[in-house]
Amino acid sequence: MTGMTPDKFRKKKEWLFCIDSDGCAMDTMDIKHIRCFGPCMVEEWGLSQWEEPILKRWNEMNLYTMTRGINRFKGLALALSEIDQKYCRIEGIETLKKWAKESPELSNQALAKAIAEEPNICLQKALSWSEKVNKKIDALSFEEKKPFEGVKEALAYANQYGDVAIVSSANRQAVLEEWEYYGLLDYVDLILAQDVGSKEYCIRELLKKGYETKHVLMVGDAPGDLDAAKKCGVFFYPIVVRREKESWEEFLQETVTKMIAGNYGGAYQREKEKTFFDNLKQGDA
Repeated sequence: MTGMTPDKFRKKKEWLFCIDSDGCAMDTMDIKHIRCFGPCMVEEWGLSQWEEPILKRWNEMNLYTMTRGINRFKGLALALSEIDQKYCRIEGIETLKKWAKESPELSNQALAKAIAEEPNICLQKALSWSEKVNKKIDALSFEEKKPFEGVKEALAYANQYGDVAIVSSANRQAVLEEWEYYGLLDYVDLILAQDVGSKEYCIRELLKKGYETKHVLMVGDAPGDLDAAKKCGVFFYPIVVRREKESWEEFLQETVTKMIAGNYGGAYQREKEKTFFDNLKQGDA
């Protein structure tokens, strides 16, 4: 299962639950951004002179507003563009922005390939930054990278009725280690991480296995998760920032049942989306 690719996976049940990892199942998003992503950017680009406002802005963009959950390289391009305009020149930023916008795969491997084809200082620093981030994340203890309360019970319940796939833009090795440590992989049929492709791509590949769109639910904590679900025509259930425990309790007690009974869409889906957006827009205000 751990190394299985979408083409090898076979549908076993009629329902499918796609679960995001960081910030959704795992309480890892805040610590990774606050301790790893932001500080590594400040270090890599020598931004210590403006460290406090830059880190505050990085955390706002990546954790508490409508750009929450953005791919690391898209987030980096966005942050460096602001820094280029507000604090100091970022050499080669336009090339990074173009790559982050147009590359079909946003991973270290894809970035290394782009650098080999056309060397660029900003791309090179972005790869160095990303590798440093991965090392810092690996150095975090498992006690600092726990699942949210109620996740294990919710996954176990969902897996009784449907196949469960991790659909995450995080680093595959980190996802594997974190989920395995806490015994969550017992309730997972497939892992699709950063190296496979976008969440939209992963869901589309899974739909090719024969699931009806109304039998598929994407569970996530970021607008990108909802966007991927909508583009693929499947349902979305939000894990609401700062209300994660309550979100997983509702998933266990109500959501799975509604999915299986065919009662998920309509008013319930609209209510979930409104709660999700209202919560994130408070951070944008």
